[in-house]
Amino acid sequence: MAAGTDVRSLAWATAGMCVTFTQGVGPEEVFVRYGADPRQARPLDANEASQLLADDSHDGGVCLLRAGRLGDWTFCVEEDGAVGSWIEALTQLSRGTETYSVLSTDGLEVFQYWRDGECVENFEPGMKHTRPGRTPSWWDRVEAALAAHEGQDAGLAPVVALLLDHLGIALDDDALAGPWPSLTLAEDDAPSTPRGDTYAGEGPVPPQPPLTA
Repeated sequence: MAAGTDVRSLAWATAGMCVTFTQGVGPEEVFVRYGADPRQARPLDANEASQLLADDSHDGGVCLLRAGRLGDWTFCVEEDGAVGSWIEALTQLSRGTETYSVLSTDGLEVFQYWRDGECVENFEPGMKHTRPGRTPSWWDRVEAALAAHEGQDAGLAPVVALLLDHLGIALDDDALAGPWPSLTLAEDDAPSTPRGDTYAGEGPVPPQPPLTA
């Protein structure tokens, strides 16, 4: 396990992002499970990848996906979108494995843990009314990580650092700035657009089945 990820090295995770970490599934398959065509992916650095959004002429919502494998885990960082927090996308991503998702948008922050197509844990950090009513839970660890950086305007970077340490991988600003397989995804092509119950009018509220061993 990696130890002590420096939150200051995770500026990419402070706001306006959605990231998933999926075990044992490569970047190409992760793109497929998002609903994207992996044949469209190109290894681009952060600046080159951002140009993809400027060049995309799709009429609907479009997000930028950048994925890569670190050890036994594949990350997928999403800009200008929240597909990686949707029920259908996480159902697909976690099929036969497990997936963590962290979302930070204007007025909405969500932590989710899925295993084999089922939501194990789902809450809004800092919003006590969303605290899971069972133990063990990621809630206490997430809240402790945020409390340790209170007043630092760190957003959910402490939560991402907590996950990186737990997974034993590193994904700081310098690493993410390098070339990774990148593509754009039209939200209409994702497994499903969020419908029904919502957090603050957006994003899914998945069921929380009993935690199993």
